[in-house]
Amino acid sequence: MRAAGRDIYYYDTVADFEAEKFAGRLLLLLMEELRAKRKSEIVFLCIGTDRSTGDSLGPLIGYKLKEKGIRNARIMGTLDHPVHAMNLETCMERLLTSFPNALVVAVDASVGNAEHVGFITLGRGPLKPGLGVKKELEAVGDIFITGIVGSSRSGDPLMLQSIRLSIVMRLADCISRSICLGMNVLERRVENFWREPAPF
Repeated sequence: MRAAGRDIYYYDTVADFEAEKFAGRLLLLLMEELRAKRKSEIVFLCIGTDRSTGDSLGPLIGYKLKEKGIRNARIMGTLDHPVHAMNLETCMERLLTSFPNALVVAVDASVGNAEHVGFITLGRGPLKPGLGVKKELEAVGDIFITGIVGSSRSGDPLMLQSIRLSIVMRLADCISRSICLGMNVLERRVENFWREPAPF
């Protein structure tokens, strides 16, 4: 499902989630952005903390991607070494210094409409971490992936601590599986991809 008027795609992890469709859209965005921005590598920046169930989605995904051993991308933000509000600025400085040619895919938990809890969003552009808990953090990423873990209606930052782990785990499984599918296809196509002339 595509959001009207915006380049944001919604995927329901409860009803008929198709990892191949998500992976295909992610692959298309990656290829377009790599070429448009002349980037040569990919970093998945998985944002969140293991100290809050609802906000642990990013570190869980980072952990799963590390376990699966993706070879053609770097992972920042895991359960052992989370990227969160307190160290995000430092991590971004290190990322820009160490990997100046990297396309950044920002991955984070989010809140939204009650009917969208359990959905994944995917789109082009940066995301602003911390909006769901009223924190003002720097926008990060060239592409974003979010998992909607709760409703934004309450406006209570403590709400994220009472999110059911089953929702977070289902989102983490679906997102990490889709990323791996997309990256495996990209790895097979990358040699031909870089030989193609730029569209300008």
